[in-house]
Amino acid sequence: MESIKKNEVILSINHLVKDFPLGQSVKDNVMRAVNDVSFELRKGEALAIVGESGSGKSTGARILTRIYQETAGEIIFKGEPLAEYIKENGELEYARQVQMIFQDPFGSLNPVHSIYHHIARPLLIHKRADKAHIPKLVFELLEMVGLSPAKETAEKYPHELSGGQRQRVAIARAIAVDPEVILADEPISMLDVSVRLGILNLMSDLKDKHGISFMYITHDIATARYFAEKTAVMYVGHMVEWGDSDSVTQNPEHPYSQLLLSAVPEVGRAGKRELLAKKGDIPLWKPSSVGCPFAPRCLKATEQCRLSFPEARKVGTNHFARCHHINR
Repeated sequence: MESIKKNEVILSINHLVKDFPLGQSVKDNVMRAVNDVSFELRKGEALAIVGESGSGKSTGARILTRIYQETAGEIIFKGEPLAEYIKENGELEYARQVQMIFQDPFGSLNPVHSIYHHIARPLLIHKRADKAHIPKLVFELLEMVGLSPAKETAEKYPHELSGGQRQRVAIARAIAVDPEVILADEPISMLDVSVRLGILNLMSDLKDKHGISFMYITHDIATARYFAEKTAVMYVGHMVEWGDSDSVTQNPEHPYSQLLLSAVPEVGRAGKRELLAKKGDIPLWKPSSVGCPFAPRCLKATEQCRLSFPEARKVGTNHFARCHHINR
């Protein structure tokens, strides 16, 4: 297939839905983890998916890696329906092009194998080089992600590295097979604050210099603006606001986006900050559920919010939100 040009859409998600069964005693006893989600990912671009636990962020990534099967919706990869692309090119080729970095850098590495094994194995599986050239490639990949001396690092085991170093190994393993897309699922949330910026900068270099597209899953909207060109805010499986990262983070229109930003610490500001929402649990969303999912916690909620889910409204250049109280 022809190479993708810079900024060309490489991955398109249309009206994605994912249901999980909660039991067999009731016919409607299913949870809707993702509901009518649509977005595009372009070559060499990062899209941040932001939301708290239970918002459906990781579920979407696991659908894209085929760990889960979607309930409904369409996935287009490199201009083709995903099922057709896999039928023509094979599951292994799709897996090579769409790699994932997991949240826990220790849990995603096998403790009984050396770092060399973790990097060499995907090279062999995907036939990226013959055995004679594997060591050279392994050392080059470790150097690329900032792990030097590479030969010494390759001989170590995961428990002998720090959390940040282990995550760099996970990144090296992902880029070893020359992917088009990397799904980064909370890649810095389990790392010390002092090393988080280094990992973000590494991913940024891979995006800018190698044209890798990133779907960056995070609960931290501040890092979304730092790393990603586009940001989508999710709540209970719904995309409630999305667009250019600067616009979404500087001028949030949805009450939930405003709540997330109000929770971001500010240097020089002490004491408790006003909570821009009612206290409450995240609702369990079902196919039969109605209204805006944020209505039970929203300070602006009306009867209309509880009865109907708002349509997407354009609130700025390439900036959209779903809220009945946006007057535009």
